[in-house]
Amino acid sequence: MSSRVNGDEQQPLLGGNGTKAPSTSLVARCRKVLNAEINRSWADLVLLLCYVVTGLLDSASTLVWGAFVSMQTGNTVYVGLGLASLAYPPVTTRLFRSGISLLSFCVGSFFFARFHRYFSPKRRWVLCASFLAQTLLTVAAACIVTFTDAPESPDTTSWNILLPLALVAFQSCGQAVTSRALKYNALTSVVLTSIYCDLFSDQDLFAMNNVERNRRAAAPLLLLAGAVAGGLFAHSAVGIEGALWLAAIIKFTMAVTWFFWPVEADE
Repeated sequence: MSSRVNGDEQQPLLGGNGTKAPSTSLVARCRKVLNAEINRSWADLVLLLCYVVTGLLDSASTLVWGAFVSMQTGNTVYVGLGLASLAYPPVTTRLFRSGISLLSFCVGSFFFARFHRYFSPKRRWVLCASFLAQTLLTVAAACIVTFTDAPESPDTTSWNILLPLALVAFQSCGQAVTSRALKYNALTSVVLTSIYCDLFSDQDLFAMNNVERNRRAAAPLLLLAGAVAGGLFAHSAVGIEGALWLAAIIKFTMAVTWFFWPVEADE
């Protein structure tokens, strides 16, 4: 009798069996997956794909809006030419468009860098969130361009040019910040001059096995391919909105890719 009483006293309350609920276990597993640090091996492939997006958006935006959205060296030159035009009117509208793009890129770099730094640069959910944010900003720009009337004059500074320009420039720096987070500092996806210099000054330029050389050679080729596609979009019936929608799809694919990316070996 006493053994039966003792056995009853040892049973958990409410008929539980002492194990964690399945829902709790699932949440714990999801938290572990999202907080894992991704393995940076082969992550340069995703960063190289960003060069296609850069070429796609920069070529289309330069043709249609008269300003870059990623490569800010060109915008800095345009701003300088715009300031020079103040002395010799009329003032070129590229001063305002390039200035908006340059300012948006700088502000975006400020926020994306601090987001990665605060929550851990290589954490899976951080990378997914970064590229989802880039996707949504590109989608917002595409919606504005798609569902509003195009300005009558190509030299205007109307809101449906400046706002999508600012949104796309803001998100484009996320790619560069990711290259820093993953310690592929050369693959910023927003500049080629240093890559050309490093590529052709490499003492092992013609070596059979040279991974760095292969990355540097692939970057301009991929950007060139994107630029050709952007130019074709801009001159076609789909216009710059087609380039924006395609860029958004590629960015979303990257976000999904980071979700399934392998983690560090010790995790």
